[in-house]
Amino acid sequence: MTYRGRLAPSPTGYLHVGHARTFWTAQERARRHGGTLVLRNEDLDAQRSRPEFAAAMLEDLRWLGIAWQEGPDVGGPYAPYAQSERRAFYLEAWRKLLAAGFLYPCTCSRKDLAEMAQAPHADDEPLYPGRCRPDGPTVFPHADPAGVNWRMRVPQGETITFDDGRQGRVSYVAGKDFGDFLVWRRDDVPAYQLAVVVDDAAMKISEVVRGADLLKSTARQILLARALGLPLPSYFHCELVNNAAGVRLAKRHDALSLRALRAGGVTPEEVRGAWHDAAALAGLETRARAGRG
Repeated sequence: MTYRGRLAPSPTGYLHVGHARTFWTAQERARRHGGTLVLRNEDLDAQRSRPEFAAAMLEDLRWLGIAWQEGPDVGGPYAPYAQSERRAFYLEAWRKLLAAGFLYPCTCSRKDLAEMAQAPHADDEPLYPGRCRPDGPTVFPHADPAGVNWRMRVPQGETITFDDGRQGRVSYVAGKDFGDFLVWRRDDVPAYQLAVVVDDAAMKISEVVRGADLLKSTARQILLARALGLPLPSYFHCELVNNAAGVRLAKRHDALSLRALRAGGVTPEEVRGAWHDAAALAGLETRARAGRG
């Protein structure tokens, strides 16, 4: 298969140095394989996604020195490249999963889940305790997913194992490390897990390069791809970037956003030279704050 990698930023804030390092790695791996790099705008979160962030992420990535061959700004054979325009693909997958008995409706609120949780989980989604889970596979006669949360029934006790290009062999146990997870939200938005699996297959992505915080999501996505009969890409999960205090970077850390660094007079070469060194990053952060002040 011809190598096809992807960048998948979300326009919910400005990209930071951690994003930059991961996306640079994705570009370099695509170049090394003589492949194609695809940019996909993951703008499903309508409440947090903003046009100015979408425009900024394209501009900031180009400033950094990253180039892609397909995307919302350049087109390509697998358009559209914005998730907000791909609902029909997700709906088709949801219906297929529903008809095969993999999904069930969940009426639990966030408050319900918080009260039922027996222990905190350092994860993007709490371990679901199974209150709404039917006793066995059930086909629900729904024509539209809106109004309730839809969860994927995971095979309790099954070990999901995959070989990661950076982290080595990784395993998670369904029902222990992660539970029945969201596929479609009650506000009628497809969940991240479903959208990513559908889009990576539709765009023929051969390798997914992303941060190590999404390792557990890979196990969920393997189950979804298997249920949908879709091919699996290979995976390469990069280490995360921490600031000088040892805290993982997030979009709320504005001083290390590419936008703030640019405003502070930092060059792309300086960013690329500092993202492996916490002390160097602290120096860039100081410059960015001074530039904004």
